[in-house]
Amino acid sequence: MSLTLALFQPDIPQNAGTMLRACACLGVSAAIIEPSGFPTTDKHFRRAGMDYLDHVEIRRHASWSAFEEWRRSSGRRLALLTTTGGVVYTEFAFQPGDVLMVGRESAGAPAEVHAAADARLVIPVRPGLRSLNVAVAAAMAMGEALRQIGSPQEVSS
Repeated sequence: MSLTLALFQPDIPQNAGTMLRACACLGVSAAIIEPSGFPTTDKHFRRAGMDYLDHVEIRRHASWSAFEEWRRSSGRRLALLTTTGGVVYTEFAFQPGDVLMVGRESAGAPAEVHAAADARLVIPVRPGLRSLNVAVAAAMAMGEALRQIGSPQEVSS
């Protein structure tokens, strides 16, 4: 069971494309939780130059409740990246099958998502600054998770 990156109601297509490309390159599956702020069909991603789409497994969920039903039935933990997290992402013990979730770029994740999360992770930033770009934060956390649990593919030097 591989790591999954879940995008909660993404609203900036360029960030979603960047995260899906990172998933393809790192061997991480993706989940998109609707509604999104833009069309998330394969056709629209391809039009935006998302030629990496063939290399990433994407599950689309019509709603938060549909996603939660899938996650719980498959026995996966939910680790939410949030600026209000209580655990530094490098101190969390990732496991195969974990779902790493990022919230909306414009609003983060709502209270019901925070309440459902098994862990709320934070990437510390300098005082006075709000947060990293969501795609950068996702890449950092995926890198740490894969470092801990092992990458699904060997990288030759």
